[in-house]
Amino acid sequence: MAEEGVIRINFERPMPLYPLSAVVLFPHGVVPLHISDDRYRQMVDDVLDNFGQIALAVYKDSDASEQEERTPAVRPVVCIGQILQHQRLPDGKFNIALQGLCRAKIQHELPPEMGQLYRQALLEPIGLVPSDESGLRDSREWFGRMLADDPLADLRDAEAVLEHLNNPDVPTSAILELMTLSFIGDNSVRYQLLSMIDARQRATLIQSELESIAKVLRRAKPQRSVSWPKGCSWN
Repeated sequence: MAEEGVIRINFERPMPLYPLSAVVLFPHGVVPLHISDDRYRQMVDDVLDNFGQIALAVYKDSDASEQEERTPAVRPVVCIGQILQHQRLPDGKFNIALQGLCRAKIQHELPPEMGQLYRQALLEPIGLVPSDESGLRDSREWFGRMLADDPLADLRDAEAVLEHLNNPDVPTSAILELMTLSFIGDNSVRYQLLSMIDARQRATLIQSELESIAKVLRRAKPQRSVSWPKGCSWN
C-alpha cells in the first residue's frame, strides 16, 4: 500500500484507465471532467462503488481515437486521481471533479473482466519520496520574482500562485504541479513534467517555459490583452 495524505492507493489491484489526448491532471490539482462514453460511464459507476480512483492516461498518438481503434496505445506514465465530487445526469452521463494524487507507471494492461467495457492496468508508484525542499529554495524565489513583475504578473493565475509561494506551509513541489496546470499549455511539455520524478528537474523546465512565455508577452505587449484559459482548480 502507498499513502498520499489520508487517501490510500492499493497498487496490488487493477486501476481503471481513462485515456485522453492531453495531460490534464497532476498531483494536487483538481480537474472537472464530463463523462459521456458508455465505457467510462460504466467505469465511474464501478469506482464509485469501490475506491473512487482512476488513472488518467494519455494517448501516444494525440490523434488516436477509441472510436476507430479499440485500444490505442497509451504513454506509460499516468496520474492517479480521486473522485471528489460527482453528479449523475438524467441521461446517465456524469460530471466529476477529480483530484490528482500521485504519479504512477503502467506495468501492464489487463484483459477486461466479464462485461467490462473500459481498460485497466497494474501500476507502480513513482515519485512518492518527498522532495528536498531546500534544493528548491532558489527556484521558489525566482518564481516569486518573475510572477510579481511585468509581464508574467498579468497572467490570470499569477496572483494565486504568488499567494502560495508566499505561504511557507505550501511545499514548492506542490506549487510546481499547480504552475504546470496554470501556465504550461504545450502537451508534450506537460507529459515531460508528468514523467519527471525529480522536482528540481521540473522546476528547471518550468523556469525555461516561463522565460519563453515572458519573451512572447514582451513582444506582444503593445496589443495584448492577456487571458489565460484554465481547466483546473487550486486545492
